Amino acid sequence: MSRNVNQDVDVTVVGAGPVGLVLAAELALSGATVQIFERRTEPDEAMKAGAINVPTAEALDRRGLLPAAEQVQRETLARVGSFSRMADDRPPGGGRRPREPRFTGHFAGMVLDADLVDESDPDLAAHAAVAGARMVPQPELEKLLADHVARLGVPVRRGVEVTALEDTGDGVLVGTTAGPARTGWLVGCDGGHSAVRRLAGIDFPGTDPELTGHLAVADIADPSMLANGWAWSARGAYRYGPQPGRVVTVEFDGGPADRSAPVTLEDVQTSLRRVSGTDVTLTALRGAATRWTDNARQAAAYWSGRVLLAGDAAHVHPPFGGQGLNLGVGDAMNLGWKLGAVVAGWAPEGLLDTYDAERRPLGAWVLDWTRAQIGVMRGDAKSAALREVVADLLSTRAGTTYAVKKISGVTQRVGLPGGHPLIGRYVPDLWLSDGSRLVDHGHGGGFLLLDRTPDGAFARLAAAWAGRVSGVTDDHATPTGVTDDHRTPTGVTDDHATPTGVTGVTGVLVRPDGVVAWASFDTADTTDPAAVTGLEAALRRWAGAPSPSPEHEPVG
Repeated sequence: MSRNVNQDVDVTVVGAGPVGLVLAAELALSGATVQIFERRTEPDEAMKAGAINVPTAEALDRRGLLPAAEQVQRETLARVGSFSRMADDRPPGGGRRPREPRFTGHFAGMVLDADLVDESDPDLAAHAAVAGARMVPQPELEKLLADHVARLGVPVRRGVEVTALEDTGDGVLVGTTAGPARTGWLVGCDGGHSAVRRLAGIDFPGTDPELTGHLAVADIADPSMLANGWAWSARGAYRYGPQPGRVVTVEFDGGPADRSAPVTLEDVQTSLRRVSGTDVTLTALRGAATRWTDNARQAAAYWSGRVLLAGDAAHVHPPFGGQGLNLGVGDAMNLGWKLGAVVAGWAPEGLLDTYDAERRPLGAWVLDWTRAQIGVMRGDAKSAALREVVADLLSTRAGTTYAVKKISGVTQRVGLPGGHPLIGRYVPDLWLSDGSRLVDHGHGGGFLLLDRTPDGAFARLAAAWAGRVSGVTDDHATPTGVTDDHRTPTGVTDDHATPTGVTGVTGVLVRPDGVVAWASFDTADTTDPAAVTGLEAALRRWAGAPSPSPEHEPVG
């Protein structure tokens, strides 16, 4: 890719990992001019997150990328093969293994039994459409997103490192190894050691590491010496699986002296021997191995002047369950449309305050969720006793379902005003009478409005935001899992838009990041004037002032 930096673009994103790629795509869909700077000359092939959560999978779904993600999962399962059915899948406290691959995850190394998950739980049942697109490893996700960004015409400038920045009030002057550049906004998606965060002078408070972890795929001369799945010892813990050669080690050694040093075959073998108490021999690494810690920090501000942060640049923590990847993609989806709106001119800069306000609490929760797992994983007697108690809880239907809901992200909620239970949550699966789903109408970005009023009052009101809001009407919509033999040709007012666990929905306004901004209860044969007023307030709050000819219309 070219190293030539554009001298004047709306937004420059620093970092071409999943977070930077998602953010650049969302900005491009909003009509902004975007470029990506990436210091690496080639994509990072190091072992990282092995799966994605529901909000991340649904983000791909909303942009038409679900079939590609489902294909990745099929290929991933084919690679794992019979190894995934070995004892690695033992749930805490024993019990049955799942009869078929279903993504559940783990808590502190205790694999959650898929057979104990209450699939009828309303939160889980309302988000079932992406179940076949969860096992998407980070390298494959980056390839998928890179193709998406390329189709949108966003240039990725590889081998370009940011060395200086100056916020001029109306833009940012950026010094790079490829020369100077000027940009309207600069967003750091450049990882835990973010140059953008450091150069912007944004503090990064948190807790220091007490452990060193390694993740690698290796050729092992004597794999029978290792236990399948997670195992604990006084020195730490390790995991072998769920695919041949994949090993994870955790040592409570106070953290590495130099985390940035290359990870060698000897590093991984020595660590694995210490925590396993064996003389296991590794003969070769397959790809780059990674080193990580439980360093947990959160930026003092996600937004400062014309500089913003997302992903690991805004928060770091142990990588248990791939939470960092998913948290970062959520940041990108939340920020992308908002910054795009500011660039387009139909939203004030104050809209960016909601980015920090909405994403910071979730970031803090993820830090505490991973810290709790550290407390359970230590090798001392007290932690071992605590681990037994937690294992007992996770061997119950209620305990497993609770943990799976937290890990999967289906309970995530933004604190928005409004009395309807959908407001602030990610939109559930909603099927329309033509066989499509509500999200199928949003591949080009922008807001979605589902209208089931008898007179189409909501859609008529939203017509004044036509360049930003797509009205979807349907005479009969059903949630996932509800059979409905009544199918009529496409319309875009809905008669029964009731996601699992939620009844009486007349209309739903969905933001570009999938969050429900407004919803209305059913009022039978009439349109409640208060509902119309509420919808107009939500449209003005989130979609700006009405304009039949917006300056930038979504690409699609």
